[in-house]
Amino acid sequence: MAYLMKGFKCHSPVMCKVAGSLFKAHTLKNILGINEQQFKISRASSQLSSEKANSYNYVIVGAGSAGCVLANRLTEDPLSTVLLLEAGPKDTLLGSKRLLWKIHMPAALTYNLCDEKYNWYYHTTAQRHMDNRVMYWPRGRVWGGSSSLNAMVYIRGHAEDYNRWSREGALGWDYEHCLPYFKRAQTHELGPDQYRGGSGPLHVSRGKTKHPLHQAFLEAAQQAGYPFTDDMNGYQQEGFGWMDMTIHQGQRWSTASAYLRPAISRPNFSVAEKTLVTKILFQGTKCIGVEYVKNGQKKKVFANKEVILSGGAINSPQLLMLSGIGNADDLKKLGIPVVCHLPGVGQNLQDHLEVYVQQECTKPITLYSAQKPLNMVRIGLEWLWKFTGDGATAHLESGGFIRSEPGVPHPDIQFHFLPSQVIDHGRVASTREAYQVHVGPMRSTSVGWLKLKSSDPNDHPIIEPNYLSTERDVWEFRQCVKLTREIFAQKAFEKFRGPEIQPGNHVQSDKEIDAFIRQKADSAYHPSCTCKMGQPSDSTAVVDPQTKVIGVENLRVVDASIMPSVVTGNLNAPTIMIAEKAADIIKGLPSLQEKNVPVYKPKTLETQR
Repeated sequence: MAYLMKGFKCHSPVMCKVAGSLFKAHTLKNILGINEQQFKISRASSQLSSEKANSYNYVIVGAGSAGCVLANRLTEDPLSTVLLLEAGPKDTLLGSKRLLWKIHMPAALTYNLCDEKYNWYYHTTAQRHMDNRVMYWPRGRVWGGSSSLNAMVYIRGHAEDYNRWSREGALGWDYEHCLPYFKRAQTHELGPDQYRGGSGPLHVSRGKTKHPLHQAFLEAAQQAGYPFTDDMNGYQQEGFGWMDMTIHQGQRWSTASAYLRPAISRPNFSVAEKTLVTKILFQGTKCIGVEYVKNGQKKKVFANKEVILSGGAINSPQLLMLSGIGNADDLKKLGIPVVCHLPGVGQNLQDHLEVYVQQECTKPITLYSAQKPLNMVRIGLEWLWKFTGDGATAHLESGGFIRSEPGVPHPDIQFHFLPSQVIDHGRVASTREAYQVHVGPMRSTSVGWLKLKSSDPNDHPIIEPNYLSTERDVWEFRQCVKLTREIFAQKAFEKFRGPEIQPGNHVQSDKEIDAFIRQKADSAYHPSCTCKMGQPSDSTAVVDPQTKVIGVENLRVVDASIMPSVVTGNLNAPTIMIAEKAADIIKGLPSLQEKNVPVYKPKTLETQR
């Protein structure tokens, strides 16, 4: 820089000093300015490269019934990179299923329904139509999600459920477009046919115990005038028969076993557990990634194609609202910046409510003795050794679907039979030799909602299912009790039937039955429909029929929350189907379709059976 000083003469020593100081300051400022600019450029470029390193094609939130399916199907393409984030822990200990027998032993299912370690442990508001009871809602928080906690009943719902979805705005989700995805997912132990799959990752089996009380139940149902159906997931849902279950070789076959573990070694797949996603990241209305907390540290990860929410019917709408997608007025009250006003988020909450009708058994053949400590040890050891015996089934091996009254076009009441007594979700030990049926309406007209309690992701949302808020629902439950009593009164149960435990012989009038329902009905654990799929013109819809969140870019929801309305049966099989079908949509593949598959219809609707 010496050349800049040439030709500069100092006529005064003071002036010379000042000029020199000013020059030095000016030069230093220029140098610092250049360095600061270079620093900014280098910091931005290192941030970009770190974002690129911390970037995937797809980020899936929730390793549950849908998330595991999507992770597997999207990583089938070796060029697609996927990160799967799960709030809960792995479903194995030191890589062993046996060491986490509480998850993988089918008969141990009630342990995790009552354990916060693998369970979100939600509760509803006090239900004003149910004597102000606060209802318990277990939801899976572990690899496999609720498929690692549920009773392993595999029920698809009725064909008309999916045709109704299409009428409700979920175009392309009718039965002929959904059946192929049920089949693709499944390997049924009885082999493939027009309705069953034979080569999918999800193993489905039938019960092996042939317990005399299950046989009595099926015989009694026929004596009461109902048909026997050899496959309630096939041609004919209506009637009574043997249940399909997601049990394989004596072990629970969750989506973690069926989909996640087979994909885990793929180089394009990463999975993280104990990782709570707290926020979806946006640039304007374009989704670019998520923020999460792991080991107490807040981090970000980016998706250059899409973020897919598969947290389920509570967590997915909760995360949308925490991220600024929902009813704008509600979000503003909590100080959450609004990204997109979407009033349907968290609305349309639907669930199945059920009640246990219990009968004392006069013979010592129920599961009562199996629940005594020494017998539990024996059963547990046999399962740990060979995956066989009473530990290898959930014991819900028979059930059925019927219509509540003449004029109802397809079943609206479901039964699960159990040769045992369950008290308070299994949190209280059985007290006697007894059998029971879980019975409840399938298409309740009561609809609820959920909202944020606060802007803190750790706070559970406010859950308002609004149970029994319509006269129709109250009437249907009365029918459930009356029709169950009629079945239990048949000749097939004569040699087993003791006094009625619940409701009890003192409960006879409609008023008394209604009071019993208010006191004893509980959730069947089927929350759904809180991010309803529909047309963008529908102000209550949250996702379109391509599963994309309406009003924003690069964000989808794929889980039970996108059902437009609840289906006739358990929700695990339909949720897996939704994810199988969504995977094809995301990959840009045309939908599978099977036309003109026959479905049973009653000969007449003039009679109830």
